[in-house]
Amino acid sequence: MPLPSLIEIVPLTRLAQAQITVPGSKSITNRVLILAALAEGETTLRGALWSEDTQVMVECLQKLGFNVSVAPEPNEFCNRTITVRGLGGKVPRGGTTAEPLSLFVGNAGTAARFLAAMVCLGEGVYRLHGVPRMHERPQAALFKALRGLGYRVDSANDKLPALIYGTGPNAGRCVVSIEESSQFASALILSANAAGWQITDLVGDGDASELPYVEMTSRLVEVFPHRGGVFQIEADSSSGSYFQAANWLLQRNGPASASLISVANWPESKLQIDSAFTRRLHYLDQANGDSGADLILSRRDDLGDSIMTAIVLAPFGRRTIKFVHLGRLRVQESDRVLALHDELLKCGAKVAMVDYGETLTVTPGTKLHGAEIETYNDHRIAMCFAILGLHVPGIRIKNPACVKKTFPNFFQKLAAPPPAGLGAVIRDAKTGRELPGEELFAE
Repeated sequence: MPLPSLIEIVPLTRLAQAQITVPGSKSITNRVLILAALAEGETTLRGALWSEDTQVMVECLQKLGFNVSVAPEPNEFCNRTITVRGLGGKVPRGGTTAEPLSLFVGNAGTAARFLAAMVCLGEGVYRLHGVPRMHERPQAALFKALRGLGYRVDSANDKLPALIYGTGPNAGRCVVSIEESSQFASALILSANAAGWQITDLVGDGDASELPYVEMTSRLVEVFPHRGGVFQIEADSSSGSYFQAANWLLQRNGPASASLISVANWPESKLQIDSAFTRRLHYLDQANGDSGADLILSRRDDLGDSIMTAIVLAPFGRRTIKFVHLGRLRVQESDRVLALHDELLKCGAKVAMVDYGETLTVTPGTKLHGAEIETYNDHRIAMCFAILGLHVPGIRIKNPACVKKTFPNFFQKLAAPPPAGLGAVIRDAKTGRELPGEELFAE
């Protein structure tokens, strides 16, 4: 049975001693899938995330003519071993002007951007399209860079759907803006060696907030086995942040305050900016200093997507925190800044949105209460507020199946008995029925 449309998370009232395994990194998985397709020979990717975003990438590569095989892994249900036979920079298939090769990318920004650059190496016409929200998300800076490299890109509004005319490798130099998304630069970097491209500059106001993801891409290009081999993908630190957050939050939860929750194989490579989440959690425990100044956590300097997790925890901190440089969050799966603001207000939190959505200020001291959480079909909104429900009674999550985008078995991890899960009770909010584990998988 599918997940109900509305679920309720019941606060934990007993001790949880757990070590949680989380699936592989989405950001790394979709990057190395592109690198594997462009490599020479066969590459085996171990620990690859198997979720909506990575499945659409695999399906697109298969539609392009690449030989991609997928096998389950025993230690994590949502991981796969994926084997890709690369063709040394060649893209096997392309469409025609009359019948473009259609590539559906869902709402996966990585697939939409990385494939847009990669298909330029093909011979033919490609139509990239996705769900309605993906058609609202930015693409203009990437399209501008590709046109500057000599490729034809047709789009009514410089967003998807778009027609891209592949003419093969075409050496050249380009500049790309990462003001709206670092994925524009990452897309070019992933295909640059095969195409002969040089990215000479990254521009855009406040672009430093996106640089950690560009650095991830560059480091992956350096260490990837381009002549085939084996590549191990590390656990997703953004996904792991929810369980680190649960550990922190449950210290404030009476009967469960002695809980100890850890994440197995926490990434130490520093490829993922969210690997710093456990260190940044200490900000929430800092009391007012002599100056009484607000604490600041930045998406530019401190955290990536896991800053959303920290925002939801902030009402339980010890002083006001300003979360800054949040603008990129407004053009992702949802307007995440507005969503966090509105849903925290529903729960009774003291939160203010300023600087045109660049900053959220959260002040502790109010007692939070239950609410029906609108998730905006955004996996991270659903998971953030589900963790809140482990402490606050009455948190109900709408459309919980949206977690399938990056973490399909997230709710199963919450409900599974320790040590593999937290042992939480999750109910169908409309009937009150406790949901068994097999009904908590998002598909």
